[in-house]
This record gives sequence, structure tokens and C-alpha cells, in this order.
Amino acid sequence: MTKLLLAFSGGLDTSFCALWLREQGYEVHTATIDTGGFSTAELARIEAQAAKLGVASHRTVDGRQRLWDRYLRFLVYGNVLRGQAYPLSVSAERVCQAELAVQVATELGATALAHGSTGAGNDQVRFDVAFAALAPQLTVRTPIRELALSRAQEIDWLEEKGFTFPAKTAVYSVNEGMWGTSIGGRETLNPWDALPEGAWPGGPVDAALPVKELVVSFTEGVPSALDGEGLDPVPLIARLNELGHAYGIGRAYHLGDTILGIKGRIAFEAPAALLLIQAHRELEKLVLSGKQLFWKESLGNLYGGLLHEGHFFDPLARDLEAFLERSQTVVTGDVRLVLRPHAFHTVGARSPFALMSDLAAYGEGTKLWTGEEAAGFAKVFGVAQRISSLTQANAF
Repeated sequence: MTKLLLAFSGGLDTSFCALWLREQGYEVHTATIDTGGFSTAELARIEAQAAKLGVASHRTVDGRQRLWDRYLRFLVYGNVLRGQAYPLSVSAERVCQAELAVQVATELGATALAHGSTGAGNDQVRFDVAFAALAPQLTVRTPIRELALSRAQEIDWLEEKGFTFPAKTAVYSVNEGMWGTSIGGRETLNPWDALPEGAWPGGPVDAALPVKELVVSFTEGVPSALDGEGLDPVPLIARLNELGHAYGIGRAYHLGDTILGIKGRIAFEAPAALLLIQAHRELEKLVLSGKQLFWKESLGNLYGGLLHEGHFFDPLARDLEAFLERSQTVVTGDVRLVLRPHAFHTVGARSPFALMSDLAAYGEGTKLWTGEEAAGFAKVFGVAQRISSLTQANAF
């Protein structure tokens, strides 16, 4: 009997996969890679679900630290937001989950891997490419894609086998992790429609919540404290998510191009990711040069594109990581944020490496040059345009 490791979330798709693969004669083992989206109770429910489905073994792997160390910190370094909006919540998690699933499969001595992606989304590519890069010797099975099943068909088949799923499962596909939660369903399929308030993970927001100020601290680009309390990145992210959910922070929609070349749209709620990226960007404005900021924006977007589009294992990604990590040497300091229901903004930043100096105050005065020198600079600075206006007047 072929031993197979299934990346298992306990949801509709992977539950179908577990049972269907067993019926095809596989010895199915399951692994849930916790990238921050599961409570203790939910992990217990998933383990019980795996047992009910008759798998040979089930393992839960805490992947949160790996997710931060290997993936998320570079997204923070690069201030990566897909389409200036989406923090690549699912993109990073899927590659991390694939990596750790391969590790479990290797430990089990499995000769096959499986995932529950459909044939219409980005995740299938991320899983397939990661599996091929990390374990090319293993066979990969994808029952949902192979059978081209709809969610309704999966539910019907599982009900015939004695398994039922709540009605909400048929309407929304929810992927929750520590870098954010994405929601897909009938409203996201129409670019005009909006999710009902109850569909957001944080639920309804109390409009009477008081304005709240907080201070996020960074050490060489890594979030290291919240309101003066030193925290490692993983618990700090959890704290910001809890706070942000209450205020309805980080709720938005992302409409963009998929790996398959079609347009796709999701809703997402990612409070910690958006708070940290905005704060980190503000601190970088204070401590990095203009040319560093220009190239960081360009190369950060390129790095995010590689991760999002299934190219994480291209050697270029390692080159970009080296650049991004080196750029964080002086990104140390504090950023003030103000939160209101459904909104937040940065107030200020400070750093021992600040490039704002009393030697020169914009619009006020400077100790570094004289007024006469400034006039000479302005004159020389405009020479090319002056010559153009004299010789090519019709071009203006």
C-alpha cells in the first residue's frame, strides 16, 4: 500500500481528499501545518476529524516561527503589498505549509504527497512547485483538481458517506493565518459586491470604540516591542491581530492577476500585517536614503511577485533577500500609530539613525550652506530646462 501525506486543514476540500484517497487504496497520513490560523480547540477538532475520516496518523506542526523567519520578515523588510493593498497572507503561508509538509512526508517515509487545491486558483501552483523543488521523487495527487469537483458536489459526496458540513462552508472559502485571513465566496466573484458584516472574521465593529494610540518598535527591521513591552515577532503579531480585529483594521478587497492569467478577487482581513508594514515603511522614510527607498520599493515588489506567483525557489529570490536584509541595518526605532474604528494612521517616528537633523530643517534654514550657495545650486539645477526652453520653445 502506498504511503501518502496529505496537507490537511480539516475543511471541506481536504476532508474529501482524505476519504477519497483512502478509497483509492492509499495509506493516508495527514499533517496540519499551523501558520497561526488555528485555536487550540480548532486543532483538536481537526485531529478528531482526521480520525473520523480513518487516516493512518495525524500530526500537527507549529509552523508560525518558520513562517516568520523564512517568509514574513522579508515581506516586512520589503513593505510588500500586492496591488498596493494585499499583504500576501495566503501566498507566504502556502509555501511554508508545503515546505513543512515535505519535511513530515520525509520523516514518515511517504512516497506520495497530496493537497486539496482546485484547478482554478493560485494555491495549486504554489504547492506543486514547492513539492517539485523540495521532493521531486514523490508522486503528487490532487483529487479536487483531478476530478474537477464543485464545493456542492464535494458536500453531496461526503454526506453520502456520512459526513456533514455547515451551510457556511458551501458559501465561503476562508483561509486564516497569522498574516491575515482571506475570504472567497459569492460576493467576491462579482467586482461590485461587498461582503456582509458578519462574513468578516472580526465580526461587527463597535463604532463607539475610543481612539487608541500604540507604539511599535523595530530592531534592524524586525518588530521587537509593543508599547514598550519587548515581544518576539510571533506573539507581537498575535497581539496586533487581536487588537486590530476589534477595531476592524485591515479589511479590504484585492483584485488582481492570478498565476493562471485570469483576474481574481478576494476579501481579506489582515490587521497585524497592515499595521506593521505601514509602521515599518514610516520608520524607513526616516532612516534610509532616497535612493535606498526607491530601489527597495522596486525590489520589494519584485520579491513579493516571486513569492505570490510560485517562483519562491528561483535563485533570484535569495539574491533579493540578501539585499532586503542588508537594507535593515539602521531600521531601528519606534513608530506611533493611532487606531479608530475601521481606520488607522501613523503619527510619528523616531530613531537613533534618523536622517532628519538640526543641521538642516526643510523650509526653515540650514547650517550646511549659505543663501548665496543655494541660489547658485538652483540656477545650475535648472540649466538643462533653460536651454530647452530657449532652443525648443514649441515643445512647451
